[in-house]
Amino acid sequence: MKFKKLLVILTVSTVLLSCTKEEKQQDFILKGLVFGTTYKIVYLNSSINYQKSIDSLFYLVNKSTSTYLPTSDISKINKGETDVKVDAIFIEVFNKSKRIFKETDGFFDPTVGNLVNAWGFGPKTGKKNLSDDEVKKQMQFVGLDKVKIENRIVIKEDSSIYLDFNSIAKGFGIDVIARFFNTKNIDNYLIEIGGEIRANGFKKNNEPWVIKLVNPVKKDSENGFKKLNISNKSMATSGNYRKFRIAEDGKKYVHTINPKTGYAKESNLLSASVIANLDCADVDAYATAFMAMGLEKTKEFLKTHKNLHVILLYVNNKGVINEFTTYTYN
Repeated sequence: MKFKKLLVILTVSTVLLSCTKEEKQQDFILKGLVFGTTYKIVYLNSSINYQKSIDSLFYLVNKSTSTYLPTSDISKINKGETDVKVDAIFIEVFNKSKRIFKETDGFFDPTVGNLVNAWGFGPKTGKKNLSDDEVKKQMQFVGLDKVKIENRIVIKEDSSIYLDFNSIAKGFGIDVIARFFNTKNIDNYLIEIGGEIRANGFKKNNEPWVIKLVNPVKKDSENGFKKLNISNKSMATSGNYRKFRIAEDGKKYVHTINPKTGYAKESNLLSASVIANLDCADVDAYATAFMAMGLEKTKEFLKTHKNLHVILLYVNNKGVINEFTTYTYN
């Protein structure tokens, strides 16, 4: 009897091994919509289409951190629910945000959510044009140091504090997919969501993953881009040259809210691209912080964070657009 059972096991094992050997290795390109934008995922030398698994992972990130999903954990917390037990995704995004909030002296701050909404750039319909007194009133609810997590419960100093992880969650979503690929021993991949990117390994013939970075000033010309080698790196870009609005009085308001002032006024930076061998969530957050900091404060910050490489487009005091970069183009 034992022999027969062993024979069955060996037979099944042999069949499985044979099937495994016959599995065809191929390259996959997956495209779709997520987090209010598009995504493209390329991974090489695999026998499995992981679309369903990736969809499930996107769902989990949304369920935890999306302010655009009324039933998400963050939306429930923002509504004032105090018994929401947050998951590992929320906790990691929160802890990363806390660290970068401290590193950037508060220039990266997910508690600007009320102001994002009030200036008309969030999921809620805001006033869009705030008086100085209204900005001052909202600023009392800004400061990630006013929020903590204890026993998986988010505790806010004031119930009106509104959390918004949109400036880091997209990058984190990329990291979640990258970690999934790593567990599946997929070594060569590129993940892009709404312009944020993380690449690992190489393309065919050991060629590096190379992207074209668009210069918004010359985007319509043949030379309106530069090539970047991003193999084994993450990259994120934040800019106000596309996401802004012009009020009836002609004033320009941008989606990057300065958490130090509460105003939706642009700094002298048009865009900030950050490239580093870090999680995409990290470079996503740094790019947002640099837009609020402006050129000079960003340059000072980079002196003590040499692992970060940047491409900054800015307007000088003569109104001319220039580039400051610590990245070596290939």
